[in-house]
Amino acid sequence: MIPAITASKIYSTLGNNNSLVPLAIKDVANSLGLTAGSYVTGDALEGKDRFLDEFGTQAIWLLGIPGYKKLTDLTLYKLCKIDPNFDVRNLSKKRSKLLEKSIKYADESIKGSILEAVKNPKYTKNLAMTKFVTSTALAIVSYIGLTKYRHLQTKKAAEKEIIEEMKNQGKQLDVNSENYNYDKSVISSKAFKHVHKNVDKQPSFTGSIQDFMFNPVKNLMILDGAITTERLADSRNKQELIGYTIKEGTVWAFMYFASKPIQKFLENSVEKNKQKPASIDLDARVIESEELKNAFKNGELAASTKKVLSLQKQEDLLDYIHNNPDDFVVKMAKKSDVIPVLKNVKQPDNVDYRKFIDLDDFKGTAEKLDKLYNKFEEFKNANVKEKTLEAFLDNVKKLKRKSILKNMGACIAALGVLAPLIMIAIRKIDKDNNAFQVKEDLKKELIAKGKI
Repeated sequence: MIPAITASKIYSTLGNNNSLVPLAIKDVANSLGLTAGSYVTGDALEGKDRFLDEFGTQAIWLLGIPGYKKLTDLTLYKLCKIDPNFDVRNLSKKRSKLLEKSIKYADESIKGSILEAVKNPKYTKNLAMTKFVTSTALAIVSYIGLTKYRHLQTKKAAEKEIIEEMKNQGKQLDVNSENYNYDKSVISSKAFKHVHKNVDKQPSFTGSIQDFMFNPVKNLMILDGAITTERLADSRNKQELIGYTIKEGTVWAFMYFASKPIQKFLENSVEKNKQKPASIDLDARVIESEELKNAFKNGELAASTKKVLSLQKQEDLLDYIHNNPDDFVVKMAKKSDVIPVLKNVKQPDNVDYRKFIDLDDFKGTAEKLDKLYNKFEEFKNANVKEKTLEAFLDNVKKLKRKSILKNMGACIAALGVLAPLIMIAIRKIDKDNNAFQVKEDLKKELIAKGKI
């Protein structure tokens, strides 16, 4: 049996829409499914080409931007003597009072770095923008380099296979053979052209640029936009274009957009169940904690949520967090990473004030806890065998876990099974589309050049 602390961490991570872990799991499923599909429909060469495309791209997609950001932290930020952990969203004019309080409340271990960062706001903001643009651009360039390498290696391997096949046949291929009948006019440099798309030609995104700078998932969306554009624009043939259209369509749908609506639907379904009232929109680490049960029993949950929900101003919320480090809502917000924390601090307030604290999310934690409390009151009046707190929380835990697993399962099934099956079906239905088209195009090209 998985230990409770491990289970809560696993489910919390899988259910976190801002975590890269669920994306990585979904992408691995997609890559495995598509690679297996390529071996089924084509041959070993097509399978190798797909493997390099999928898993090479995956490495750049997941590690490229974080890796280049880390490199920037160790070089440019170190040179400029600015703490890379300072979030420039704190420099917003709307948060000027919050910033003053943050400096006042910050532990001595980080106060100096905050003061250094706010000394020249424009300089610090430009540095953050440089980091964002540079790391994203370098990741895109890395992907372009991978694509060039893959196309070149596949072409070399295909040419070697074709020549070997001709030698084994012991004869020159007849260009007039009906098996290799083709229109010479369709042979163009497009078959194996180099990728030359400029970063400036990538699709633009609406919304605040800061959302994409500091949200790791949205940051990846920019890179994915570049990858999708390159793949569709520079497909080597119609077969590859159709395959990429299916792949990219399902990736965008189930990697980025479907997860939140699915989770919301599952949560709403739970809340509408009058027979077993429950609420599961809290972080799994909060739902599975012993502290939650104790706070229900000793009345701390009701008292804490009431205090937080009575606060209207952002400054008052920040004051409350600083002055009440042992408050239940504050502790649960820290447990679910709504409030960033420091380790080994001397003062009771261990908040990392360099980071961006979303005070609306903090208040939202109180709202969710209050909702859970009200659902327990409904549960006690519902037609259930056991009306105890333990039975209620046990039901909530099970429902939360099931919702996360159902959400992940639906997305993995769509990416790892449905998309590859659609691509296989299209290839199998069209008899002229069975062979690896890249190899077939190269064979025609070699014939046209008189090499075979």
